[in-house]
Amino acid sequence: MKVKDYYRDFITVDEALNLKRNEVRENYKEYVNSAAVQLLGLLDFDKHFVKAKGTKVYDEDGKEYIDFLGGYGALNVGHNNEYVLEGIKKAVGLPNILQASIYNFAGVLAKNLSLLTGGQLKRTFFANSGAEAVEGALKIAKIASGKSKIAYCQNSFHGKSMGALSVTGREKYQNPFKPLVPDCYPVPYGDDKALEDLLKMGGFAAFIVEPIQGEGGINVPPSGYLRRAREICDKYGVYLIIDEIQTGFGRTGYMFAYQAEEIVPDIMCFAKSIGGGIVPIGGYIAKDEIWKKAYGSVDKAFLHTSTFGGNTLACAAGIATIEYLVENNLDRQAKEKGDYFIKKLLELKAKYPVIKDVRGRGLMIGLEFEEPKGILNKITAGKLSELSKEYFASLVAGKLMNEYGIITAYTLNNPNVIRLEPPLIVEYDEIDKVLFALEDIFEKNGGFLSLGLESGKQVIKSLFKK
Repeated sequence: MKVKDYYRDFITVDEALNLKRNEVRENYKEYVNSAAVQLLGLLDFDKHFVKAKGTKVYDEDGKEYIDFLGGYGALNVGHNNEYVLEGIKKAVGLPNILQASIYNFAGVLAKNLSLLTGGQLKRTFFANSGAEAVEGALKIAKIASGKSKIAYCQNSFHGKSMGALSVTGREKYQNPFKPLVPDCYPVPYGDDKALEDLLKMGGFAAFIVEPIQGEGGINVPPSGYLRRAREICDKYGVYLIIDEIQTGFGRTGYMFAYQAEEIVPDIMCFAKSIGGGIVPIGGYIAKDEIWKKAYGSVDKAFLHTSTFGGNTLACAAGIATIEYLVENNLDRQAKEKGDYFIKKLLELKAKYPVIKDVRGRGLMIGLEFEEPKGILNKITAGKLSELSKEYFASLVAGKLMNEYGIITAYTLNNPNVIRLEPPLIVEYDEIDKVLFALEDIFEKNGGFLSLGLESGKQVIKSLFKK
């Protein structure tokens, strides 16, 4: 077949806009990830959404859904925020990628980030994702310190590229890719004594930590933990890297979660919501003296770079997103709405034993369920026992989506936890709809066994439908 013959089967943008659910599924199954299509299909999560605005999304049948997943914390200002879109439009026509120059918008966003963090963090490196932000943070810590060891927390999540994966605390993601980057050492999350015992061994460049573990199951450390980590790192000459990729930009009721303990990290990673949910952008911001040690001379200036990092359109999105967050006090809104949400969820926990725990801060909330042992295994003659163990929360999330029009998902390191991370612009009546839906599910299903059985029926229904 001649090369030009392939063109006859190309799908244009206009044609892509009009694809139906089955066509979308087949393309993704054939050319992207067939196993993902299979899993999402079991849960009836493979819907074809065609429109999104604010907290709402709509499928091809016109059904409305409220987004309480929020792009894993990437949609703090909501879907297709007009203020951010206008900011991006103003930059259209400017050079977007031009390495033989200095980016105007990158310098502006870097200054604004320094001001937003209080001024003690100054130098920003821009990348395209959270994993790249972590890679850059680990590298600057190593080169500036002259040391190689990295401490990280068990049950953490920092990304899936090789460096980030090496400090991600779940063996399911690590084991298939070993050997990983050497000299990475885990400690229990929230245990400052274990951290000190490790760091006193010497040779550590940095300790990387999430102020609240997101994929670990929305785990909040004991009060004072970050302050003690700061003191311990100072004591042993170790850089403190705080990963605010999911917690940052107002999500937890503070602009950055570390601010709750009135400390300053040496290096802070950011990504997700800074792009306004529209443009991928990430990076880290570091103290001036660390950056100068690492890259402050001409011969070191380009030791770590990114082709798309700091591009004009992404930085325009970042500038506009920060303006919108600050002008609308979304950090304060997240605190007030989160306090209300958590209080009501705790009331549900007191009524329904299937809820094991409610935890979080601001609008970063985890709802953990008791694990149903063997329920789906009995229903499906053993074929879905692994699904029962690993994805029970997603089966509950499937009921929320399919019966109540509420989008949620489980956390990667703890699949029995549903994350509730709506855009910070969420309204109280939308929160109430989630509370009503959860109570309705528990009331209708009566008990723990019934809830599992109902979830299993949804899986079976999906199997036959597909």
